[in-house]
Amino acid sequence: MTKTVQTLPAEAGGTDITRFNALRHGVLSRYTILPWESADEYQAVVEALVAEHRPQGPTEEHLVEEIAGILWRKRRLRLAEAAAHRRGLEGTLASYRETVKMALVHLDTSGQSERVVDAIRATVADTQEDMTDMAADEAMTRDALQLLGSKRNDAYEAALAALREDTQVWWADTLANDPEELGAGKEPATADVEGLRRFLEAEVLPWFENRQKELANRPLIREQAFGDALDPNKLERLGRYEVHLDRKLERMLTMLLRLKDLRRSVVEG
Repeated sequence: MTKTVQTLPAEAGGTDITRFNALRHGVLSRYTILPWESADEYQAVVEALVAEHRPQGPTEEHLVEEIAGILWRKRRLRLAEAAAHRRGLEGTLASYRETVKMALVHLDTSGQSERVVDAIRATVADTQEDMTDMAADEAMTRDALQLLGSKRNDAYEAALAALREDTQVWWADTLANDPEELGAGKEPATADVEGLRRFLEAEVLPWFENRQKELANRPLIREQAFGDALDPNKLERLGRYEVHLDRKLERMLTMLLRLKDLRRSVVEG
């Protein structure tokens, strides 16, 4: 709205400028602008309308100011709509498990742990980067498995060194687990070839498979979150108010144009 502001025509005389100043400080404007809104932005709207319609007389000036107020309120509607979406989106983040469940209800999503906030904030480039990084990590893990299956005397050490650092940390944490706290049927981790092989095959490789699904499902989660954020009742009220403003705008414009036509016919007659 403020980027298409027109200035008063260069040929405007002193009387036109005086008239504009009177309209700038009109009765309506002081009540149209809320304390936290920009008076300069509102005056830019008024200035553009004055440059377009060149009002003459208090009636035309009043109609131009009415039109400015309508456009200003329509701007508030856009802000209100955006605020309603953000408030609704905050609710979808708070209940992210339900949002993910609804987004992926038609899929097998066991083990899905992707957060809604991650799916919302991630761009296409971010997701592609995550997939590339995961593929490199998986390739390193499979190289480590090949080393574990080799006949090298240092197969365990070589395989451990071939893993990415975060996988090494995961393995170290697994070794540090208290055997008494393990679930039923789980064997304690052992720092040897067989222990590392079990860890990579039972924990790490399945993680890659699940993570790949999560990244592929990001668009679905994103769409579900934004869809859930919509509040139809609030948007309907905003829509009704906008229809009211549109009708009022149409009436004000019609009245203004009729007055201008009437004035023009009087001058020409």
